[in-house]
Amino acid sequence: MINTNYKSPSLLRQDIRSEIFTGTTSGLCSGYVQCNLVILEEKWAEEFDDFCNLNVKPCPIVYKSKPGEFKMDYLGVDIDIRTDLTKYRVFKYGNLSSEETNIKSLWSQNYVSFLLGCSFSFEEALLENNIEIRNITENVNVPMYKTNIECVRTKNFFGKMVVSMRPFKQNDIPLVKKITGQFPNVHGEPIHVGDPKQIGIFDLNAPDFGDRVTIKSDELPVFWACGVTPQVAIQNAAPPICITHSPGCMLVTDKLNHELKG
Repeated sequence: MINTNYKSPSLLRQDIRSEIFTGTTSGLCSGYVQCNLVILEEKWAEEFDDFCNLNVKPCPIVYKSKPGEFKMDYLGVDIDIRTDLTKYRVFKYGNLSSEETNIKSLWSQNYVSFLLGCSFSFEEALLENNIEIRNITENVNVPMYKTNIECVRTKNFFGKMVVSMRPFKQNDIPLVKKITGQFPNVHGEPIHVGDPKQIGIFDLNAPDFGDRVTIKSDELPVFWACGVTPQVAIQNAAPPICITHSPGCMLVTDKLNHELKG
């Protein structure tokens, strides 16, 4: 269940580090930027950087670390990328090897961390305009789906885009597009509205990641490019090791969402 009592990112990160809080981060610390995470060995990082720059909708880079850097001072006070997410995914040669609550024992001085923009950041702006966010109302993780939309590939990184979905009344959708379009660094405006089959999704009640949400009879599904997309590309590239966030388990930073407005 989502605990919306956290107001301070620093206090939330302390509780995550101590494993007091172990859930997903949607709806937490209103006003503050949340980030997806990809950690790669330095020799893979340059090509992944290229992949992100070719696919800025699903992979907007908020911060790229130096090799071995785990203290993310640019993003907030005392952030430790090894401990401050509730759950990490460890991929070895493209296969999911394990999920961990911290990665201290796995850390290497040649790791480069990529912090990517997350759609949780624009949810706040929608709520401020009295637009309901169903996954927050229902206390679940946002539903995410694999699509038939191909990303622009590099030599090793390629794959189909993952999207997140939120339902809205048709009359609200122009405002939803306008508001989210102001946040290009956290996926921007939607990439698709309406019939999910047009983008290769055949059952909205069976998301590939996250949880299903209620879609009312007077609502349409609205889809955004999603920061889980790199996990598909990483599985295809199959580097010896890669560490990512688990879907919905973001790094909550001290950066303010309005700083990411385009």
